Amino acid sequence: MTGRDQLTLGGGGEPAAAAAGGDVKAYELLKTIDDPRALRALDRHDLHRLADELRAFILESVSRTGGHLSSNLGTVELAIALHYVFDTPKDRIVWDVGHQGYPHKILTGRREAMDRLRMYGGISGFPRREESVYDTFGTAHSSTSISAALGMACAARLAGERRHAIAVIGDGAMSAGMAFEALNNAGVTDLDLLVILNDNEMSISPPVGALNRYLARLISGSVFQRARRAGEKVLKAVPPLLEFAKRVEEHAKGLVVPSTLFEEFGFNYFGPIDGHDLESLIPTLANLKQLDGPRFLHVITRKGQGYKLAEADPVLYHGVSKFTPESGIASGKGGGKLTYTQVFGDWLCDIAARDPRVVGITPAMREGSGLVRFAAEYPDRYFDVGIAEQHAVSFAAGLACDGVKPVVAIYSTFLQRGYDQLIHDVCIQNLPILFALDRAGLVGADGATHHGAFDLSYLRCLPNMVVMTPSDEAECRQMLYTGYTLDGPSAVRYPRGAGPGAAPAPEMAALPVGKGAVRRRGSGVAILAFGTPLKAALEAGEALDATVADMRFVKPLDADLAEELARGHALVVTVEENAVMGGAGGAVAEALAARGVTVPFLHLGLPDRFIDHGDQAQQLALAGLDAAGILAAIRARLPG
Repeated sequence: MTGRDQLTLGGGGEPAAAAAGGDVKAYELLKTIDDPRALRALDRHDLHRLADELRAFILESVSRTGGHLSSNLGTVELAIALHYVFDTPKDRIVWDVGHQGYPHKILTGRREAMDRLRMYGGISGFPRREESVYDTFGTAHSSTSISAALGMACAARLAGERRHAIAVIGDGAMSAGMAFEALNNAGVTDLDLLVILNDNEMSISPPVGALNRYLARLISGSVFQRARRAGEKVLKAVPPLLEFAKRVEEHAKGLVVPSTLFEEFGFNYFGPIDGHDLESLIPTLANLKQLDGPRFLHVITRKGQGYKLAEADPVLYHGVSKFTPESGIASGKGGGKLTYTQVFGDWLCDIAARDPRVVGITPAMREGSGLVRFAAEYPDRYFDVGIAEQHAVSFAAGLACDGVKPVVAIYSTFLQRGYDQLIHDVCIQNLPILFALDRAGLVGADGATHHGAFDLSYLRCLPNMVVMTPSDEAECRQMLYTGYTLDGPSAVRYPRGAGPGAAPAPEMAALPVGKGAVRRRGSGVAILAFGTPLKAALEAGEALDATVADMRFVKPLDADLAEELARGHALVVTVEENAVMGGAGGAVAEALAARGVTVPFLHLGLPDRFIDHGDQAQQLALAGLDAAGILAAIRARLPG
């Protein structure tokens, strides 16, 4: 069995046995690899079997824990080859994003730890420096690898040390401007940098724009065509050579033309080569190791390689929950609680049916942001701009300037990457753009890099911005419509997953801007809840006989309601699933101070530290934002 062969799982069969004999799932060879030194001690002929075992192990392991699957199945041979050829951890490998890093983790001493992948106290789903010396750079947001690896190459030069720096970046991540900024910088140096483009024609959502289309234009463009016509003119004198040239043209242009772009950046380009062929990968990497200066290796891989169901639907198998490999994931399965993401997707289709000016924009997160239906029903009004959050925001601003109604669907953590554009291109110009911020608050297994922990803090300080925090699904739909009706920028932030079960009404009605609502009347303590913590606040309020308010708007804040509650209660408690520093609680304190109201305060929210990966409910409990935590914190502040 070669490195290019596939496991037969997915059709109900068992994994194929390795060429050397034995059951792949016994992992006899893989169990001997506790670090890359053991890998480098293997005979090259054993690496094919190791790849088979590693791929089977990843499938079995991730099916039990959940995690990122299809991208990791595609990097098995690449991880083996890199650790086989390079002297890691002395030589630095930076895995972009981290979705492709499980083979690397397993080969670097974390095989047994995979049974607690992305669980609290277990290993992260992304590279993490605190976890292993082989994780040279923490990654999770895309397109940072070339910059980081270039910095490491420069550090080696400054220290007078001879070591290699390798960035492994996916083709989806190459759509981000940051990657090209790094290429531009690296190309004018003579630093020892190897950039490996892991080209699987797939980011999370299908790739858009960019490299493939650019290369297609090059091949069909005037320069290439003039060169071809000149060659034909010369070769007409020798007909056999002309015919031969025509036969090889399709192969030649694929191998030569892609180098144009990267060599213009100053890189020595090699490829493309088969990323599942160890007999090609290892000698190529060994040769590149001997060269100096910036090098660029183009590797072709396949997401889901070796597992037919993931190969057929790499998006479905990108991030998975627990499943049975033999039967796979039941796609399109109905039932289950309505998620906030679904509320947004349905609302966007409904409002688009009413208003032809409405468009939807996403930075490469069609599935995650709930835009699949919208993309199908309104393809001319759906814009996936690639992994380019800065561009997404300014693109929306340009649309808004000319009368379009943009809705930008973006994760809270990813909007951080477009913050400058949000200030300068949107808020200063007071443009009517609605930002639908998914994954606000704690997100669970993806951990600190993906928590939406700061959006209330970084949004409420922006002039002209309206910030809304729905407490349930019904209120989420109302707030999305409210933002749509405004003449300036607005944001609706909502969490990952399902809500408490408040069915959204089919009709759309705007809420009065800047007005909250008292949901429970009590005495002594007033709990001001922002967004989804309302449910836990109500439970705590029942136990305390406290007043509980759904504040709804962080900006403009309902200062009248805040003052009324502060004057009528002995303790004011604010609750938010956002960093306490600079958050909604601070807005309440500022508003009351401006009105000369003095009252004891208790601000509950996310602490001043990064919260690790784990179960969402567990994370909320650890942050003290479940009902028990809120109740305990309030009782600790009450006299007696």
